[in-house]
Amino acid sequence: MRQFSACIEWLFARDGDAFADRIRLAQAAGLDAVEFWHWTNKDLDAIAAAVAETGIGVSGMVAEPMIALTNPANKEIWLKGLRESVAVAQRLGAPVLIAQAGDELAEFSRAEQRAAIVATLRAGADILEGSGVRLGLEPLNTKIDHAGYYLSSTAEGLDIVDEVGRPEVGIVYDLYHSAVMGEDTQQVICDRIDRIVHLHVADHPGRNDPGTGHIDLAERLDWLYAQGYRGRVGLEYKPTTQDPAAVRSVVKSLRG
Repeated sequence: MRQFSACIEWLFARDGDAFADRIRLAQAAGLDAVEFWHWTNKDLDAIAAAVAETGIGVSGMVAEPMIALTNPANKEIWLKGLRESVAVAQRLGAPVLIAQAGDELAEFSRAEQRAAIVATLRAGADILEGSGVRLGLEPLNTKIDHAGYYLSSTAEGLDIVDEVGRPEVGIVYDLYHSAVMGEDTQQVICDRIDRIVHLHVADHPGRNDPGTGHIDLAERLDWLYAQGYRGRVGLEYKPTTQDPAAVRSVVKSLRG
């Protein structure tokens, strides 16, 4: 059965609640797991306590610091942060860390920037090896949300992962970002389903609840699972309501 992870940066984000309370709300709503972005600005003790109390899973978080991998000068500081991020992921039982390529930089050619990303991720794989944690490089759309971002193509993201050539490194495939860029899931993923370490969903326009826009999310998920994807689906969308019933409705519509 498909498992769903609530991005609690947006979901269950009621005014006045402590961040860890969102974990309890997600568990009460029947979610299998939670995920969030930065960990350095969170009360990790409170999060760990809420996870232990509820028994809910943690899907992942961002590998910090969130600096441009397109800049070769950032390699060593990012690798230092990766070591710390892996330790946090292990503490919380999270199998995935999320990496972003960073913005395209005018002072380097695209070839130089790609080489910097590959070199940094390859070195990162040595840190990840044997940890039980995989790293997912995330392509993002440049048409609406992330103008100037280097990696807007899922196919290029997969090519970078293949160039890195390590099982510890894959991609986070966000169906919203992919659809905004006009991509067809079957064409861009093709036979490289094993490179996907995590999925994200939101609808378009608005990046809101699945079912409020026109992306064929259920069909795309059906295809991905039919090809062998077995990870969680991250609900990373801006909810139109904080009513837990709305989240349960989304999960039901995407369960398959």
